[in-house]
Formats: sequence, C-alpha cells, structure tokens
Amino acid sequence: MPDADSHLSSELPKFPAVVGYLASFAMTALATVVAVGVDSSVRIPNVSLVFVVPVIVAAVGFGLGPSLCSALLGALAYNFFLTEPRYTLYVDDPANIYAIALLFIVGLVVSGVAFTSRQRATDVALLRRQAIVLQGYSRDVVAASNLETIVSITAQALAALFQVPVVVMLVAEGEVVSINRVGGLEPQAADFEAARSSLQTGTVTRAGIYPAEASRIDFWPVKTSSQCAVIGLAFNPDDRPSAPDTLVDIVGSVLALALDRQHFPVSRGARSAP
Repeated sequence: MPDADSHLSSELPKFPAVVGYLASFAMTALATVVAVGVDSSVRIPNVSLVFVVPVIVAAVGFGLGPSLCSALLGALAYNFFLTEPRYTLYVDDPANIYAIALLFIVGLVVSGVAFTSRQRATDVALLRRQAIVLQGYSRDVVAASNLETIVSITAQALAALFQVPVVVMLVAEGEVVSINRVGGLEPQAADFEAARSSLQTGTVTRAGIYPAEASRIDFWPVKTSSQCAVIGLAFNPDDRPSAPDTLVDIVGSVLALALDRQHFPVSRGARSAP
C-alpha cells in the first residue's frame, strides 16, 4: 500500500481552534473596514451583508465555532461602527435593533448551512479515500505470495484506513505464531489475553471493557478453516470512530480468503475431475 497514507492525508485541511478564531476576528475586522469605507462614500442600505462573508469563509475553512464567532462579531461591529449613535453599543432607533438582530440571525443560518456543506464534502472525500485503500488492499493481497506479506499488507491497510497503531496476529493452536505491527504498537500480556479471548468467543473485544479491562487494543477475530488471525486497533479513547466494524469486517473477510488460499493453493492449470 505505497499510496495509502497520501490518500488519507488529502482531507480538507485542519487547523488548531485558536487559528480559526483568530482568522474569524481578522476577517470580521477587514469586513468592518470595507463596510465603513463604503458607507462613508456611498449610502447603501444593505451594507450589513458585508459581514456575512466572514461567516461563510469561517464555516467552510475553520468550522462551526469560528463561524458563529464571526456572526456575533459582525453584529457587534455593525452596531458599533454603522448605527447611530456611532462608536457605542447603545441603539436609539428600534429599526436598527431589528437590523442588528436580523444580521445575527442571517449569520447563524448561513453558518449552519456552510458548516453542513463542509461536513458533507469531508464525508464524501473520506468515503472515496476508504474505497481507494480497500481496492488497493484487495489487489495487493491477491498478488501476495506468502503469509507474512499478506499480514503485512493487511496491517498497513488498516493503519491507512484508521490512522491508528495496528497489530495483526496469526494464531495456531491458541498460540501467537506471527505478529505484524504498524505505528510502534507493542502488545502487552493483557493485550494477548484479549486477543485470545476474541478468538475463543468469536466476538469483538473492546479495550477497557470486560473481559479486556486492562487491554489498550480493540480486537476482531478472523477465523478460517485453515488459519486463525486477530486484528487489533489501538484507538485513542477520546477519538474513537463511531462505527469501525464495517471496514474491519471487510478487511477481515479479504484476509480470511487470502489465508485459505495460502493453505489450499489452486494451480491455474488444474482441471476438474470428471
């Protein structure tokens, strides 16, 4: 999987929260300068709409929080610089109160719409990258010629899909016979016990939950007629995906087929018996 990491790293850019809020403040300040400059030279009734632009940019580029911040700052700036009496937050005209409130409400609505669009674009991009990784994994597993290569490719594919440390173990007669790690993960005794429990029960064991209270890794069993394996993912407890089972089950099914194929090789020139 040589390109797996590059596929997953092409998501929409992520910035620290403080960068988003600083950017929203700077964009609102720029919008204020533009609005004051336009208002001083040309009387435009809808000059308040200038403050909607930072809201949209913040929602698309930095997320919901900075966008809401831009909406609030825009309403305050419009009140302070463009309504009478100027350079104070006091409003003496009820019409201006409605204008400020309407500007803030418009900002909230635009913020929500822009943020929802950004989330949908992110979700679509993620699904596309997952499909690319799974397609490449299936192709590489078919071309693999031995168990070690198959297990290594599987671990790399899982690491590319979830961006977490991964361990894939081959198990024979209850004993681990091969381990492949990605991400510097070193299983401990509690992790091996959780892996064996997952294989014995045929169910997923979750880290920190009975019977794997001391384990740091979630394990999925992979059983075939010839070989057993277990897939382990070390999720961050604060950043665990909501439903990883679907992707892991797909990888596990491909891995099971590959393991069976290694145990029961079929010659390309073989013919069926009459």
